[in-house]
Amino acid sequence: MFSDTEACYRAVKSRDRRFDGVFYTAVSSTGIYCRPSCPAITPKLANVTFYPSAAAAQQAGYRACKRCLPDATPGSPEWDLAADVAGRAMRLISDGTVERDGVDGLARRLGYSVRQLNRLVTGAFGAGPLALARARRAQTARVLVETTSLSFADIAFASGFASIRQFNDTVREVYAATPTELRGRRGGTATSGTSTTSGTIATRIGVREPFAGDELLDFLAVRAVRGVEAVGHGWYERSLALPHGPGVVRVELVDRPAGYVPCRLTLADTRDLAPALERTRRLLDADCDPVAVGEQLGADRHLAALVRRRPGLRVPGHVDGVELAARAIIGQQVTVVGARTLATRLVGELGTPLELAGDHQVTRLFPTAEALAEVDPERLAMPRARGRALAAVADALADGSVVLDRSADRAEVRAGLLALPGIGPWTADYVAFRVLGDPDVFLPTDVGVRHAAERLGIDDVADHSQRWRPWRSYALIHLWSALAGDQGPEPPTKKES
Repeated sequence: MFSDTEACYRAVKSRDRRFDGVFYTAVSSTGIYCRPSCPAITPKLANVTFYPSAAAAQQAGYRACKRCLPDATPGSPEWDLAADVAGRAMRLISDGTVERDGVDGLARRLGYSVRQLNRLVTGAFGAGPLALARARRAQTARVLVETTSLSFADIAFASGFASIRQFNDTVREVYAATPTELRGRRGGTATSGTSTTSGTIATRIGVREPFAGDELLDFLAVRAVRGVEAVGHGWYERSLALPHGPGVVRVELVDRPAGYVPCRLTLADTRDLAPALERTRRLLDADCDPVAVGEQLGADRHLAALVRRRPGLRVPGHVDGVELAARAIIGQQVTVVGARTLATRLVGELGTPLELAGDHQVTRLFPTAEALAEVDPERLAMPRARGRALAAVADALADGSVVLDRSADRAEVRAGLLALPGIGPWTADYVAFRVLGDPDVFLPTDVGVRHAAERLGIDDVADHSQRWRPWRSYALIHLWSALAGDQGPEPPTKKES
């Protein structure tokens, strides 16, 4: 959208929050870039340039507005809508891949040369992988400076900077302020009791409004696996397997107008802060554009009432592709409660104990693909065919022939899963919309979808769903939510082969 100057300027004049994170407004007369909804006086059109990312604006010499904090916006919803290489690269950059493996490692993950990758990413986002990673580090650092009492040294390394000097120089260049000035400017927002040695960080995750936190919590609570997940009034907690060690995240999920979700992270290694935050964002579907989704789905007379009843409904993501794939198979042809019971038993037998100090209720990590692959299918408390399917998927994930993270090509993942025994379209598509973040997945054979369609008077739901593109995943969640009182089967009752 950033190339359509007139449309962008209309959004800036109306201070339309829907476009925060979709493009950025740089003002030549001030040298500052803002989010479209910035409350400052609207600049003259002749003085503005629009950029597709904060990194592009920074690379052009602009610094972040101190009033609207444009770098703190949710990510562009286009990143999930687009399944191209640039979108996949952005998701890996957000997960901290550049900090861990460099641009060379990022290129290898995507199967491109460094030169090709730089060209593709720069063309899509106006800046290369290094500049995008630098902007992400700066954003993480600013949030930690303003919301915690961590020392600046701890913040520098937790944000992914190689040195304190690099941290100081970047913050001064991006924000025209020192870390001390940033902390003083927003005095009183530091989280009391945050220790530099406990490994616990209290922060926040920006989300677009409206945000149906209660609905998201209900979805997660019904499926929570004891040991790996815990749920209470208004909060959800789960364990995380991160690159440098285990972690635990706890989020407060209520319908709130604040534009962010409070989040508490307990990490074995603070270098895992960026991937922990990114995986939590996936879980919350934080980058969704709920207004655009609501306008599209609400225009359908069959869904209009559902959309009005649950504004800001999110597609619950997942933090671990191995776990989600295993749980989808475990739950084939049983109820949600039955699937949860079987998964809890598996976690108790094969899950890794969580050796992590802190105040949390989860006790284990979900079993790894390697651990699942070594289990004799005959030992599992499930039909043999399903046990063999679980073993086959675990083998494929362990040897890398199937990759379940957001760097993967969605079509290739689906084809790879369907080639495995016991995996049918329902399971492959369920994985795609919860793990890969595909916003346009639909499950026409799902029993819950069929029941909801009958209640709404939709005769051929598979054909009718074409009207809901590219947001069919959200239509699917609305249909399931319409049956919130029913805990029907997680997968279809028809056996997949």
